[in-house]
Amino acid sequence: MRTAVVIGTGLIGTSAALALSARGITVHLADHDPAQARTAAALGAGTDEAPAGQVDLAVVAVPPAHVAATLADVIGRDLARAYVDVASVKGGPRRELAALGVDLTAYIGTHPMAGKEQSGPLAATADLFEGRPWVLTPSRDTDHEVLNLALELVALCKAVPVVMDADAHDRAVALVSHTPQLVSSMVAARLEDADDSAVRLCGQGIRDVTRIAASDPRMWVEILSANPGPVADVLAGIAADLEATVEALRGLQSGDVDKRRGGAAGLEDVLRRGNAGRDRVPGKHGSAPVAYETVAVLISDQPGELARIFADAGRAGVNIEDVRIEHATGQQAGLVQLMVDPRSAAALTDRLRDSGWALRQP
Repeated sequence: MRTAVVIGTGLIGTSAALALSARGITVHLADHDPAQARTAAALGAGTDEAPAGQVDLAVVAVPPAHVAATLADVIGRDLARAYVDVASVKGGPRRELAALGVDLTAYIGTHPMAGKEQSGPLAATADLFEGRPWVLTPSRDTDHEVLNLALELVALCKAVPVVMDADAHDRAVALVSHTPQLVSSMVAARLEDADDSAVRLCGQGIRDVTRIAASDPRMWVEILSANPGPVADVLAGIAADLEATVEALRGLQSGDVDKRRGGAAGLEDVLRRGNAGRDRVPGKHGSAPVAYETVAVLISDQPGELARIFADAGRAGVNIEDVRIEHATGQQAGLVQLMVDPRSAAALTDRLRDSGWALRQP
């Protein structure tokens, strides 16, 4: 691949363009808003000038509702040798293209499993896809060369290719992406009219659960409108669990011993199933999940504090597998939780204590 066109210069399109440009690919940028394409070009993602002739690959990075029409247009103009889209829904656009009579041999649907709460070209980064799954949904019509160009795109973006059926992909993202977005938003919505005294108690748990609720509502309406059935199916299962959980909690309020016992059993059931489901979430680098030990360190909110902790960990020969920071309410301080291999926890604890750090229970 030497040349590409990226149509749609939001977060995903601009990030892909930045990654391709960094690897020496000549990238042309297009957007329904020329100012957004110019912004992406100014960031180094490519040029907003139209290509002089046919390019190797066209990357369509527009909302799901516009994918089929955009692809039909560029395929009709013979803009590229191969065409991919990066929308989060795959089955619907392919069926729309087939209904329009578009030749699908030069097209393959794809979906990079990466993103941020922020949108637009200014949020884009060349490493957004690094190490992340990038789903490819070839069909029987897909030309072999087109598949190879799509795989080259994934490799240039340093992502990990995953081949799936289009409809299986849509059911999967309904479970692991689309429904979590709605659930996060529903939990965050409880805070809108909550008393200030309650909101001031927010800790890391509520921050974790509501992080993605900061996403652009208009963008998510477009995504969910393209995949409503599978999302509704998952939500129906959650609704059944919610109903059973409410009943269990009401049972715990009862004066009847059997009802309290049944309520406790119902709560334990959903919590244990949650444990089992969480254990299936892939761990570091997509490998099997690993149980790390947490070493918690109290730090002040001053420049260089994290660097000192990491330096001390390095001197102890300990690799930090993951890190979380919980900020103290009303104080310029916080708790840094360092996740490490259990065999390294004692060495790290000793080194940090010797270096004068205050350790706390995580």
